[in-house]
Amino acid sequence: MEHTIPKVEFVEGEGEMLLGTHNPRLDEKGRIILPAKFRDEFASGLVITRGQDRCLYVFSQREFETMNDRIRQAPISSKAARDFLRSLLSGATDEVPDKQGRVTIPAMLREYAGLGRDLAVIGMGNRAEIWDLEVWNATQSERDAAFSEIAEEVIPGLF
Repeated sequence: MEHTIPKVEFVEGEGEMLLGTHNPRLDEKGRIILPAKFRDEFASGLVITRGQDRCLYVFSQREFETMNDRIRQAPISSKAARDFLRSLLSGATDEVPDKQGRVTIPAMLREYAGLGRDLAVIGMGNRAEIWDLEVWNATQSERDAAFSEIAEEVIPGLF
């Protein structure tokens, strides 16, 4: 079931906010059709990489370049920073959607995220995440239970 949320643009024109939950299917060639609401943001190119929690992160090319500028500031003397960068960047792949809005998810990334045929693609503001649908549903149920309890702890003063 697809939830519809109106498209919202960032105030500074840095790109469109990616919102909502979408349920595309992985085809036999390892491709997904990007949600229509996300296609403008990703039309000129995107980067797919390992995400935390065993999902995949999808950034627009522009957003990934901005993030890369911040990444280069990480101290190479920090083992934690090096390990994080290795995980993030060694699995990164750049793609350009075809005319039907399809992108290929490389086998290594599909395996990392445990992707089956049914997927959940969720908007996370400046990025999208790709999850195996069963994993998404199970972990989201757990998060829903704690949602109201953690808001103040995670982002003080939000509500």
